[in-house]
Amino acid sequence: MPSDAPLPSRYEIRPLGPEHVEWAKAIVTHSNAFGSPVWSVLWPDEMTDRNYKVFGALDHMVEHQIASGYSLGLFDTEYQYKRSESAATGGKLWWDTEDLSADGDKLMEQMDFPLLSVALAYDGFFPFDMSRIAPVALVLGGFAESLHALEVLDKRDPASWKPTGPRQVLMRNATATKLDEGGKGLMRHLAHRIMRQAAENGFRGMQIEGYHDSVTAVWSNPPAPFKGEIVSRINAWTWGVENEKGEMVHMLRPSKQDCSKIYVTLKA
Repeated sequence: MPSDAPLPSRYEIRPLGPEHVEWAKAIVTHSNAFGSPVWSVLWPDEMTDRNYKVFGALDHMVEHQIASGYSLGLFDTEYQYKRSESAATGGKLWWDTEDLSADGDKLMEQMDFPLLSVALAYDGFFPFDMSRIAPVALVLGGFAESLHALEVLDKRDPASWKPTGPRQVLMRNATATKLDEGGKGLMRHLAHRIMRQAAENGFRGMQIEGYHDSVTAVWSNPPAPFKGEIVSRINAWTWGVENEKGEMVHMLRPSKQDCSKIYVTLKA
């Protein structure tokens, strides 16, 4: 799907609500566990277990962003349900978190709902409760540390971009598409829609961390009149942190992915 092509009529973008929390959690979890060039490379033989653990740890992160009113989802209005029981409720997640034999394909088949892609966001003036985010970092080793590295490498004057009140900077945290819907440009459509929506709501900028080339490409090259900039970057293979013995630990190896922090200027 070309980046400038209109969204096909079968797809609909609309705000996510509380009824979509479990679906959004599943899409974010599964796409990272089995499709991320970072996390799927780190633990290829134990991703089903980590998938379930991340899913269980994402409650606050997803709920906070959906409650903000700024998170969007892309739905398939012609979605064909795999099970009649799913159709009866408008969609259903069938994961059994005790079933460690389920592989990525089986877990994908059990995501029987019409939500295909999500763009989660929150007002930067109203941050996460970090104590409730901590469980995610415990499951995804290197996640919090790499985010901190991107923060340290961001040499901008904080006063030049950080919000001092509501509706100034929209924080984008988690963009994901069902793996069997990849390559259709759905993420790009969602990204462009949320940029325009944020500008209409008075935000002057947006920030997102990209741990995937496609995310970095879309967000660092936004549609005019917006401007994107990579403000910091690390490479998963070369980046490391010192342990207590002064030894360098490369927490994201064997991944070789570039990880970036991107800022999109919506208003000069």
